[in-house]
Amino acid sequence: MRQALYLLAAVQLFLGAFLVIAPGTFVDKLAPYGSGADDHFLRDVGTFYLAMGTALLLAVQRPSWRRPVLFLVTLQYALHTINHLIDIGDTDPGWLGPFNFLSLLLLTLVTGWVLAGAARLAQR
Repeated sequence: MRQALYLLAAVQLFLGAFLVIAPGTFVDKLAPYGSGADDHFLRDVGTFYLAMGTALLLAVQRPSWRRPVLFLVTLQYALHTINHLIDIGDTDPGWLGPFNFLSLLLLTLVTGWVLAGAARLAQR
């Protein structure tokens, strides 16, 4: 469980830092969805990822936090995945839309799986 939380936290912190430090590059390389980059908004989104990563790190040492934090992260990824499904054909290059969707779907499933594990551990 601890390793999974560390890994999920690292993903969130990486994405958050990328969005805060280089929002334009993030859009150019990972999210070219056609509407120009709004650096302020992207940094705002980055702060949410940094908050999720920090909460996941705190949950490593606080077992009572694990289920609520993992639920929030799973829900965010599920909603994010749906949004990417809606816009799946809007990237340039075109392969990036399906790749982003599948990556987010995988993260949603992994985070949900870790959440289910945290729920099982809490029942013991």
